[in-house]
Order: sequence, then C-alpha cells, then structure tokens
Amino acid sequence: MWVYTLVKYAFSAATLVAGSYACFLILLTTATFQGHVVYLHKIQVTWFKDLNTPESFGFLRNQVTPFTIETSEGGKLYAWHLLPTELYRQHESQLIAEPSAFSTDFTSRVAFKLLRHDPDARLVIHMHGAAGTVGSGYRVPNYRALSAGEPRKIHVLTFDYRGFGHSSGIPSEHGLILDAISVVEWAISTAGIPPSRILIFGQSIGTAVALAVSEHFALQSRPVVFAGAVLVAPFVDVATLVATYSVAGVVPILSPLARFPRVFAYLRTFIRDEWSSQERITRYVRANEQNNEKYQVTLIHAQDDWDIPWQHTETLFQLAVEAATTDGVNRDDLEQNVTPKVDLGAAGSVVEQRTENGIIREEILRTGLHDVIMGNPVISLAVMRIFAAADPLWK
Repeated sequence: MWVYTLVKYAFSAATLVAGSYACFLILLTTATFQGHVVYLHKIQVTWFKDLNTPESFGFLRNQVTPFTIETSEGGKLYAWHLLPTELYRQHESQLIAEPSAFSTDFTSRVAFKLLRHDPDARLVIHMHGAAGTVGSGYRVPNYRALSAGEPRKIHVLTFDYRGFGHSSGIPSEHGLILDAISVVEWAISTAGIPPSRILIFGQSIGTAVALAVSEHFALQSRPVVFAGAVLVAPFVDVATLVATYSVAGVVPILSPLARFPRVFAYLRTFIRDEWSSQERITRYVRANEQNNEKYQVTLIHAQDDWDIPWQHTETLFQLAVEAATTDGVNRDDLEQNVTPKVDLGAAGSVVEQRTENGIIREEILRTGLHDVIMGNPVISLAVMRIFAAADPLWK
C-alpha cells in the first residue's frame, strides 16, 4: 500500500513540475515575459538603500555624483560618476562643501570639472550585467577595482540601462545599444574625453552591450576606436547561452531541451534579442584590422562561473584571433598564431594574440565565480595594461 502511495505522490509531483515547466516555456515565447527573464530589470537588489545617497554604499561624501544622461530618443538614464580616491583626497574640502544629493546639473560640479579639465584623466565606461542597479551586489567593489591602478586619474562612469533602476523605458537589445551609444557620446562631447582615453568595460550581459557599442563606433565612416575593452564573463550569443544556462548553476532554463535539437531549434525562433557577440567581435576586430586602427580586447572568465561557462570566452577569443589573421587561420592552426599559453598555476592561464594593430588577450582564472571576480586585482591590472599600452607616456 505504501508503495502505491509513494508512486502516486511521485507521479503527481512530476506532473506538477512538468506542467509548470510547460507553462514557463509558453510564457517565454512572449516578448514581455522573455524580456523580464533575460534582463531581470525589475530585481533591484539594493537592500532598501537609496541610490541617490551613494555614501550608504560605502563611498565618501560626494565621491559619487548621481545624475542623468539623456538618450537620443529623449529618455533619461540614471548614472553615477565616481572619482578616484587619491584625486578625491586632493580636492576633499571642495567636494565636501558641495550639496550631497542627486545633481540636476552635473556639469557645474567639482567632480565634472576634475574629469573634463584634466588632460591626463582616463575614463572607464562601465556596463553592468542583468538584474539590479548601479549600486547592486559586487558592482560597488568593481568600481573600486577599476580605478585602483591609478587612483589619481581613472574615473568611472556607470549607468542603468532603460527599465533598470531609475532609468525610464523598457529594455531591449536595440534599446540598450542606443543607451550605451548615448552615454559614450556624452563622455566624448559633454565631458570632452577623447576616445583614446576611454576604456569600455562590460560584465555578463554588459559584455554584449560593450561589444555592440565598440562595433558601432568602429564601423563609422570615420572610425572611432577606444583605448580598449575589458569583457568579463562574456557569452557567444543568447541561444548558445540558454542551451547550458542555469540560474545560480541550479535552475535550468532551456538546457533540458537542448537534447532535442528540433524542439530547441523551434524555440530558438522565439528569441527576441539575440545578442550575437560572436558576430560582433568578428566584425569589430576585422574592421580595425582593415582600417589599420589600434585596438585592444581583454576577455576574462573564471572556470567556476556557475552562470556562464568559461568556454564562451574561449570561443570568442578564437573568433577574434581568426578575424585578426589576414590569412584566415582556422581553429586547428590557432595555436601557431598566438603566443604560447602561460600557465599561472592556481591563478589560471593567459594567452595573447598580437598583430600590427591589435592585442587580443584571454585570461582564464581558476576561481572568481560570476561576480566576485569583478573586485579582484586582475580587473585593476587589465585596465592599467590597456591604458599603458594605448599611451606608453601616460603615468
């Protein structure tokens, strides 16, 4: 009798799970639900802290200035500008004297003037991943790591995409790219920072945005190329990612269906935002090589990343190297066209491809997870390496 009861409950549980999963798949084919799953933009993760009070996130008074940047479509993007620590110390009395709150006129603030009027200032434009806001999770220590290599000169500009945090709008691939372009144009036109002093940083889905905006500017009739790009935990494209993706490494999205090619191929037709980084990194590298433009791309990934498998970075690195090689190297010949991989033991490995125009670098760490890695010294060093290579006289 007890066996029958056990089987009955097991069957009921399995039916419930299967039914719930089927409902989830049906919802996933709708644009609205799919957008919430991909971007998770309604999840704030700021633990009841006020984004307009950056001091509550551990920053010094007025070290961070909240303000907005207007998009080409008239939307408002919520942004933070972060001063490097030593530069803050040098101007501490002036900064403390200013009101501490959201700025309706950032260009009048001391922090803006320190950025705009310093010919040696460098700017990292930060593009975060899915979920949360500029103040969520490991993003705060990430900002510190970005400027740690030169705490007098490296400013950080981060922003929430449309639909995230206090930014208006609804997220989409096209929309997020327009947002990033607007932020870059603000940095160049309003803040007066030339592209050669700007580094584009992206993590997780932010890497796809970073590649898209880098490609956009590189493909202009008069190409615009930045000092470089640092991509942490990138992915090939959404379709490839969902074939293996599990939330927190535990809850699968579409990976159970990847074993059924026809079913999976059918579901792929419903993917609204493809985020094909594999195509964009190829076009970006190829354009720079053809235009003889100097460029740098650093891809970083941890082997214990539960969210995005590190093999995505390996694939993107291979594609970038292929695009940089004029004789059309294939993957079997890849090792003959790059410097030997350096085994760093417990720290991971590094491999690099150099051409007359570019540097493509892959760093695979043994540990770092998906987010923790962002606050580690490997990030500080990657930023400094790019800025130093872009201008060897910069100190």
